[in-house]
Amino acid sequence: MKHVLLIITLFGVSASLQAAALAGSVADSTAAAIPGVTVEIVGAGTAPALAVTDAAGRYRLTVPAGSYDVTFRLLNFATLTERVTIGDGAARTLDVTLMLAANADVVVTAKQTFAERTGVISGAELDRRPFQRPGEVLEAMPGVIVSQHSGEGKANQYYLRGFNLDHGTDLAIRVAGVPVNMPTHAHGQGYADANFLIPELVSAIQYTKGPYYAEEGDFASAGAANIHYVNLLEQPLLTAQGGSFGYGRALLAASPRLGEGYLLYALEAVQNEGPWERADDLRKVNALLRYTRGNQTGGFSITASGYDARWNATDQIPTRAVAKGIVSRFGLIDASNGGLTSRYTLASEWLRGSGNKATQASGYAGRYRLNLFSNFTYFLDDPERGDQFEQEDDRWFMGGSASHRWLGPWGSENVAGVQLRHDDIRTVGLYHTRDRVRLETTRADRVRQTSGALHAQSSVQWTRWLRTVAGVRGDRYRFALGGTDASADLLSPKLSIILGPWRTAELHVNAGSGFHSNDARAALEKGATPLVLSRGAEVGVRTAPSPRLHAAATLWALDLDSELLFVGDAGTTEARGASRRTGIELATHYDLTPWLGVHADYAYSRARFRDGNRIAGAVEGVASVGLDLVNLRKVSAELRYRYFGPRPLVEDDSVRSNASHLVNARVGYAIAPRLRLSVDVFNVLNAEVSDIDYFYTSRLPGEDAAGVDDVHFHPVEKRAVRVGITTSF
Repeated sequence: MKHVLLIITLFGVSASLQAAALAGSVADSTAAAIPGVTVEIVGAGTAPALAVTDAAGRYRLTVPAGSYDVTFRLLNFATLTERVTIGDGAARTLDVTLMLAANADVVVTAKQTFAERTGVISGAELDRRPFQRPGEVLEAMPGVIVSQHSGEGKANQYYLRGFNLDHGTDLAIRVAGVPVNMPTHAHGQGYADANFLIPELVSAIQYTKGPYYAEEGDFASAGAANIHYVNLLEQPLLTAQGGSFGYGRALLAASPRLGEGYLLYALEAVQNEGPWERADDLRKVNALLRYTRGNQTGGFSITASGYDARWNATDQIPTRAVAKGIVSRFGLIDASNGGLTSRYTLASEWLRGSGNKATQASGYAGRYRLNLFSNFTYFLDDPERGDQFEQEDDRWFMGGSASHRWLGPWGSENVAGVQLRHDDIRTVGLYHTRDRVRLETTRADRVRQTSGALHAQSSVQWTRWLRTVAGVRGDRYRFALGGTDASADLLSPKLSIILGPWRTAELHVNAGSGFHSNDARAALEKGATPLVLSRGAEVGVRTAPSPRLHAAATLWALDLDSELLFVGDAGTTEARGASRRTGIELATHYDLTPWLGVHADYAYSRARFRDGNRIAGAVEGVASVGLDLVNLRKVSAELRYRYFGPRPLVEDDSVRSNASHLVNARVGYAIAPRLRLSVDVFNVLNAEVSDIDYFYTSRLPGEDAAGVDDVHFHPVEKRAVRVGITTSF
């Protein structure tokens, strides 16, 4: 009888501790199942239990009844922790979506591979936006302004976090794994010409701001943008566009299956005259060929690309010339300005991984050329022949990177890697010219520049509400000019602390140092610091009080040991004193309905030299508001407002630019399943505002030999309409 009672008692205890089941599935932002995800469940007084999702993204765990923290981890995806309570004998279902990390290594297969979140902008979102120039895809980054002060074949001007970044200094840009910025460039340090970009091929933009990320090095103090291309198009496409001021564009792209992979090819041709009194006569041809095998966790790609462009340029003009009726707003002083450029690259990317580790390697080699003819001061230096000058850049560049990521104890994700780059600049030259004919050689140099970096970073999830990211980066540069050479080293530590989420909010604190390199000629001949240290810190909050509303706010500060500024009468950049910038950024997105959303962002920056003077051209207030309509009865559209605030044009702030207000719009309509119409309208309100303003001395014929100090501006183009037809076949 005692034995029977004991059995009954044990059965009762067992029943009271009856295991409960937790099951569910894990998917990415496109609802695709994710296999290999580690699922860990931890509760008070119980040992942790583990499971791994199967090929269909499903998992199942058996634990005693109670309250638990359930953590989902997979390399390249953001770790997710959910709190659940499971009753006696109950079966609980928990389905989750993992978001791709902003610094993930991936082989991108489609425009929906990336999650739309802070730090990542999907290609699907970019498809709805109106872009007048290819480089304007970067304006999808909150707080970024992209403008132009010359012909459309020249690299854009970029503005971010209190910087007039000129043509790319302190904003690192990569496209399809290849760096765009050019060190020791003929026109300006870090020159980043993104005119070869094909927007329809962009799958996503991963971006960062500030010097807080170990994998980002030269030119990344203000920010970095990694622009990915798709490997696979859903359907082949043929696009034809035409519009105001002689604009025409044709694009053919497809990705047929080839063996076990896909062969993506694209061919683009563009012409554009513009509203100028002397037409830009832009002619550019762009081609890409890319073979890819793989998926989100492994594969490889080989990409060949070629770009060639030539154009005339209406550079910035003096305000006084317009006021006196010498030229119109769209007129020019020197009718022979312009340029030609080419860029040819061969690149490869390789990734292999599992749920707990991944190894990535990439390499690239390219040939780049530029001949740029400019005249900013007209007849100040040479009253007889004029001040036009040619800047020539002819180089080979090559490099690569390798990194290994792995998941470790304490919920850590770790990465260690190496990066290399070499630029063999056959000619970096400056010449006095007239009507694009060389008169004298100011200087012509051959420069060799090599850089290498080691970086490591570890992200640790200490508790459900505390995560840290600690990193360090070491860079070494070597410059050679003629018979002179020099080297420089820099160590850059990084640290981030992420608190939360609490309900719907997450707080982060970042601190770290970074750098930009100086022109090798300035470092070797003028004593400029080869690697200029930057130190930054920020505190921010992200919140999603409802699935329809996302918001973020950031307070930041950034110090530079030396400032690179554009010099109007030389057409290049030069190092100035130390500086400090502080600012605030706000960004929101709200879905009013399933088919209508609004996004808005605002940024304000304060930029000063350490002596208290303003930094000429430094951006202050910028804002944008966009209204998005998505697939409503075959219609998609965006109406976008952009505010570009006034800026100091001289250090004592006695001369300032005016603010500009621009409205652009895009409407797309699905005429048939394989036929789509698009209409873009730029400068909808036909605002007469500047794209850029400078203040410096120039001389027109008949003026005093000393010249005249004046505001020189490049106007925003008149209202323009472009109509496109895209067919899939």
